[in-house]
Amino acid sequence: METGSGTDAGGPAADGTGAEGPSGEPAWAALPPGLLVMRRLLLAAWSVGLALAVGVVLGLLVGPGWALIALVPLSVLACGWPLLARNWRSWRYAERADDLLISRGVLWHEQTVVPYGRMQLVEVTSGPLERRFGLAGVQLHTAAAATDARIPGLDPAEAERLRDRLTELGEARSAGL
Repeated sequence: METGSGTDAGGPAADGTGAEGPSGEPAWAALPPGLLVMRRLLLAAWSVGLALAVGVVLGLLVGPGWALIALVPLSVLACGWPLLARNWRSWRYAERADDLLISRGVLWHEQTVVPYGRMQLVEVTSGPLERRFGLAGVQLHTAAAATDARIPGLDPAEAERLRDRLTELGEARSAGL
């Protein structure tokens, strides 16, 4: 299992300010490895379950030779395992003085810049599976309806800290409008 962070620098500054690295680059924070573990377990459960179901049904109804089609979901498992790690390493975020940067993507790299003054709502969400793995996500809502500003798979304490900080900065920046 890969445990590398895939970051250019450390996480956000301890005092909660949007610190920048030595070359003026933002200090990027990576997602915790629990998200990768959860996604890999989901991939394994679905792939093995589907392979068993397809193998049993085709073996009983059509013949044992056709049950080999059950190897297709297992090949998806073998190919998807390293791809999940690459996707997980591509997610990172950085708090700067005036905005939040969210970077993601392996083939199509996307970087979202969310100015603090444009934030209308910051939500912390955690479904039952995420709670089981000790994860939470932060969803940012802005005036633009098409903004996909979210950070999945954070530690709940970090998600709440980020929500509180972004809400505080958003209120301070929007007060000047």
